[in-house]
Amino acid sequence: MDTLHSMRVFVRVVDSGSFTAAAMAMELSTAQVSRLVSELEQRLQARLLHRTTRRLALTEAGERYLQRCRLILDEVDEAAAEARGAHLTPSGRLRVHSMTGLGLQHLTTLIARYAEQHPEVVVDLSLSQRTPDLLEDGYDLIIAFARELPSSQKVAQLLGPMFSVLCAAPGYLQTHGVPRQPADLHRHRYLRLLDPLYEDGVDAEFEPRPAESFQVNVAESLAKAAQAGMGVCLLPSFVAAPAMRDGSLVRVLPEHRLRQRNIYAIYPSRRFLDAKIRTWVDFLKAELPPLLEQDEQLLEDPRHWAD
Repeated sequence: MDTLHSMRVFVRVVDSGSFTAAAMAMELSTAQVSRLVSELEQRLQARLLHRTTRRLALTEAGERYLQRCRLILDEVDEAAAEARGAHLTPSGRLRVHSMTGLGLQHLTTLIARYAEQHPEVVVDLSLSQRTPDLLEDGYDLIIAFARELPSSQKVAQLLGPMFSVLCAAPGYLQTHGVPRQPADLHRHRYLRLLDPLYEDGVDAEFEPRPAESFQVNVAESLAKAAQAGMGVCLLPSFVAAPAMRDGSLVRVLPEHRLRQRNIYAIYPSRRFLDAKIRTWVDFLKAELPPLLEQDEQLLEDPRHWAD
């Protein structure tokens, strides 16, 4: 028996004053209404209504149960309305995960702008060097990097490309010379980013020897080491661009792009998509690609290349 449905029928019978009126209002037969109320009483092991040929009257148990039914049904209706509204009005907590570099360089600023438009949404941004499980780790959306998106029942929206470039500080290059071809890297101190996302698929000619002079697992730390003149490094485009903009790093071997990836927004389903996820994805699709394009244009500008 559908208890909630039976509770609604019981309340409607009381409000309507008869089984027949309640049946008409709910598009049921009088027999169905009578049966549902009887089954409800049997389940509760309590009589709710005194029935006579002329009128219905609540029992003492029925009075108490009616009050509880109204409270419960109001809560259920309010919850349903809130859930329906979630598809219309952005509100609540939006749990987002991103790789650290992209989060620091672009997403934090974008979140601030998104929050101005949607003040009822609280964004919970998590940054790390791993790609979590969307559902098991409890995220509404993750921003992931991949060459090709693996087949999945989840929804993935392409946000734009990223790649890595070789960089060094101008002072380091003045002292040690500018690499003109990949083989020249073997004579330079090399700073390595220890991150599986960026390590696979690199041509052997770009693997400097002898051993590296420094290694770290966060691209922003690698950039700081290169800015301090420690050597040549390979940085993601969105991390390299700010350092080249302020002149603390320049690009070497600019004809080479390495470790090219796509950036995706991944979320569970298009069906009944929560408004906060939908608006955040739409905002990302509109606002992130121009920022990535600005980074790319800067990296391709010869004014930021080593002489």
